[in-house]
Amino acid sequence: MATSLRPATLRAERGDSLVEFALVLPLLVLVFAGIVDFGFLFQRYEVVTNAAREGARLAVLPGYDGPAVEARVKDYIREGLGDAAAAAGAVTVVVDSVPVTPPTGAAFIGARVTVTYTYDYLLLGFIVNLATGRDFGPDVTLRAVSTMRPEVSS
Repeated sequence: MATSLRPATLRAERGDSLVEFALVLPLLVLVFAGIVDFGFLFQRYEVVTNAAREGARLAVLPGYDGPAVEARVKDYIREGLGDAAAAAGAVTVVVDSVPVTPPTGAAFIGARVTVTYTYDYLLLGFIVNLATGRDFGPDVTLRAVSTMRPEVSS
């Protein structure tokens, strides 16, 4: 008959690590999925911000009007997020002329481009959908505003 040299308390805890891992794993997966989802949301926000900047840059150049600026912003979002992202109604572009008064110098009229992008995006949406079988939570609306001064031809 073989006898173990380990104390009885160590022999009784052989499966504890597996049980603890099984309890902690869902929480770790949830945290990891949240980090990934937030990364995707931040990437979309950056595309919307850059699209507003691109639109404002185009709006201050001579020879470009509102429809051309709107088309360029939607093209930028389509290139950055894919064709489905730039679907009709998801992107609104407003091009305004606004007075700008710098601390020194004369006031001038600048171009302000506001891009609003409504995105059906749920943080942890995939996991919530698996758990409940349906979508849960509100849409995320990303909005960016960019204002630039007009180009002056010399």
